[in-house]
Amino acid sequence: MPVSLPVPLAFVCVIMIWSTTPLGIQWSTEGVGFLFGVSSRMLIGVCLAALVMWLLRQPFPLHRKALWTHLVSGIGIFIAMMGTYWAALYIPSGWISVLWGLSPIFTGVWATFFIGENIFVLHRFIGLVLGITGLAVIFLYGVKLGEFAGMGVSLVLIAVVGQTSTAVWIKKIDAGIQGLAMTVGGLVVAVPLFWLTWWLVDGVWPVIIPQRALASIFYLAVMGSVVGFSLYYYLLTQVEASRVALITLVTPVTALVLGHFLNNEVLTTSVFLGTGLILLGLLSFEWDAVGSHKAG
Repeated sequence: MPVSLPVPLAFVCVIMIWSTTPLGIQWSTEGVGFLFGVSSRMLIGVCLAALVMWLLRQPFPLHRKALWTHLVSGIGIFIAMMGTYWAALYIPSGWISVLWGLSPIFTGVWATFFIGENIFVLHRFIGLVLGITGLAVIFLYGVKLGEFAGMGVSLVLIAVVGQTSTAVWIKKIDAGIQGLAMTVGGLVVAVPLFWLTWWLVDGVWPVIIPQRALASIFYLAVMGSVVGFSLYYYLLTQVEASRVALITLVTPVTALVLGHFLNNEVLTTSVFLGTGLILLGLLSFEWDAVGSHKAG
């Protein structure tokens, strides 16, 4: 993505993409399995991203810091997407977005210990407690629905830990790489991991790919992988890692609404309560970032 892209516009675009991604993930696995769905998305994504880089004549950095960044980015993509796609088999798409909403808190914890950002202030501690409480409400409700729902929640949490820890690691490396190049580098590392996993676990090529699944795979490849990842990494290079996660103050609500109206997902009192607590926690946790954004 161009360095001159306005940061507010990048935030809006990522919000739109992240709001529709969980539903797209569920639809992309219909009739083909989640491993084929995610592997196909990533393969298409890396080809498109590399083509865009070539058309824009952007260099692909291969210096020492860049190689480390590509490796860390690829590991983060693999863990995050594998956990999320797997979880989509067991929990509604809206839940996935809500649980991903905890990423600012996880990011803040990692950033405190590894790049010197400070989580040990009152409003962030309150946010941490509220976020954990909201997570507990959703997790306990999921367990009541059955062990697989609880496993789905756990898988998303693994995905969040993988993504947020590697995001802070990338920030610490500080290679100065543009978002599109970082996306290509990360996908180059991640794509073989996805296809190797598919081959070892499944290895069966689908005879027919349903139209909605195919459309979702291409949507996620273009918007989720190329545009979304590029904008995400671009934002990481422009603002604090914890402030990037302000996006998740909005996407849980929009994703729940989309899941309800487009996928007939049930919205229960427990889900509303857990979501509300998580959003209040995020608001408290990022209060200084919200205040500075309003002031700007």
